[in-house]
Amino acid sequence: MTWEDELFAVLEDLEQQADALYAAERAPELADRSRAEYQQVTLAGRLMATLGQPVQLGVRGVGQVSGDLARVAAQWCLVHGNGQDWIVALAAVSTVTGASRRAVPEVAWSPVTRLGLGSALRRLAEAGERCMVHLVDGTVHDGTLARVGQDFVELVTAGDRVVLVSFAALTAVQSRD
Repeated sequence: MTWEDELFAVLEDLEQQADALYAAERAPELADRSRAEYQQVTLAGRLMATLGQPVQLGVRGVGQVSGDLARVAAQWCLVHGNGQDWIVALAAVSTVTGASRRAVPEVAWSPVTRLGLGSALRRLAEAGERCMVHLVDGTVHDGTLARVGQDFVELVTAGDRVVLVSFAALTAVQSRD
């Protein structure tokens, strides 16, 4: 080995040591930055990455809702399971099993996903389907959605009794068919 080869070997070794020190010094900084960035991830973002997959949601006032995640919006999600559809308010979701480890940032969402809970309930009202409306306290109302206001829905129950349900109290709407 010539002296030039030895010199290049020493310089290469020093360069590798410097790279290792830099990486060791930077690792905690990257971990901190990663934790700081993760605080921007929302439940809806994680669910958006799980579309089309089977999930199990723990929903206040309902219990477990299982099925394929069919649609996700900022305030609600749609689950197809056991021959029934569930519109679930994300504010009422306490646990999720089966979610993707990834998340989709809001900037990558379709404009349709910005539709609120009222939009989903209006579609049910227009269809005239019977449904069960589950509330935070565990109460269940059976009937047909009639009209949807800004922060409430009208439910027509047996005997044409009208019940106004606040979105704040609503946890899930379950199809009857």
